[in-house]
Formats: sequence, C-alpha cells, structure tokens
Amino acid sequence: MWKSIAGAIVLLTTMIAAQTPPPYILQCRRSDPELNTCLKGALHHLKPYLAQGIPEIKMPSVEPFVMDQLSLQLTGGPQGYRINLKNMQVFGASNFTVKTIKLSEGNKPFEARLTIPKLLIHAKYTSSGVLIIIPASGAGDFDAVFDGVIADVRGRVSFNEKPSGSHMHIDSLDLILSIKKPRLSVSKIFNNNRILTEATNLFLKENGGEVLKALQPQLQKKLSAEFAGISNQLMDNVPLHNFIID
Repeated sequence: MWKSIAGAIVLLTTMIAAQTPPPYILQCRRSDPELNTCLKGALHHLKPYLAQGIPEIKMPSVEPFVMDQLSLQLTGGPQGYRINLKNMQVFGASNFTVKTIKLSEGNKPFEARLTIPKLLIHAKYTSSGVLIIIPASGAGDFDAVFDGVIADVRGRVSFNEKPSGSHMHIDSLDLILSIKKPRLSVSKIFNNNRILTEATNLFLKENGGEVLKALQPQLQKKLSAEFAGISNQLMDNVPLHNFIID
C-alpha cells in the first residue's frame, strides 16, 4: 500500500511540475481577448533572464551578444578602403520594447516590431587600402553607437512533438533594422598615429550613413541567425503549453 501511495505522490508531483512553468516564463491564455498584449508582457518578463542567461537550459547571456566577424568594402578601386571587424560584442539587445506583435495564421509568418534605445558594438578592427589619399592599413578597436533602433521581425515556425509536449521551432527569421543615429569611431590604430586616427574618424563621422548601409545587410543576417538560435534554445527546452494554456 505504501508503495502505491508513494508512486501516486511521485506521479502527482511530476504532473504538477510539468504544468508549472519555469520562473522566466509568463503564461498567457489562448482564450484571452488581449492575447497579444499578454504576449508582449511575457516577452518583457523574459528580458532580465536574457540579460543574465538561463544556465538550466544552457542559454548564454545576450549581454554582450557575441558575433564572429564582418567585412566591409567602403571605397572602390584596387586600393579601396576595406575594414574587417572581429570578436564583435553587441550590448543593449535585451533592453527592447515590443511595440506590436502578430501571430502567424495559416501559412503567413509571424511579425513583430521592437524598439531598442541604444545598441553598442565593440570589435577588433583591421583595415587595408587608401583612405582620403592616405595609406590606411592598420589594426585597433572599433566602436559603434546606434541610437533609436527599430527592429522589424518576420519569421516562420513549425511544431515538433516530444514526450514533454509540443515544442515550437523557428524555421526562418528575418530582421530589418532602422537606425536613427549611427556614431562610429576607431581607436588604438596605426600605432596610435594621431593624424591617421583623426582622418579615419573624420571619414566615419562624415560617411556614417554610407558605412551603416554597407554594414547593415551583414549585421541583420548575423543577428537574425543568432536570435533564431537563442529562441530555439529556449523553445526546445520549454513546451508550448508552458507559454500558452487553453
């Protein structure tokens, strides 16, 4: 008899645990007429956990958000000015506000618009070629400040059945950034040659929009892949019924 009681207690405890969402999940009801508002709140609830990371599901912190490298050709010709950015660290990605969200219906993608007050990028910088008639091959630090960022997100999802329940998976994710004000600068380059450093920073200041235009497609592609990976890490470990209940 005691074994039966103990077994029932274990089963009941397991069922309760399966229905109790982890602390980083704020549940919404499918029948809620304000479901989209609830989902916005759930995403905002997740922000501090994204900033800190979630060790139990092996999700790293997004502060900083780490990317490998980007390469940009900024001026034309055989001696065109080219820069490479490596070991990129992006700060501020967790400080987002969800403005709108639209769930996928049928074959249509889901859509969302987020705003981020400020994104900071720090990277190691190497350059080659000629800049404003000055040979500009060197290495140092690159910093970018993007103020007033708007991110428009579109993606498609699928569902996988596991013993824990139905899990959502992001199959594709597209991210379009609109940046109100870019500020770009370099430092510790050309053996701290003041003239070359000032010439490079003058170029970046006066041509910030063009540099951003060259940088943006690669940046968006890499951010899309990284955000999809982080989202899938979360959803692969947390079944759908922990996000939305009937």
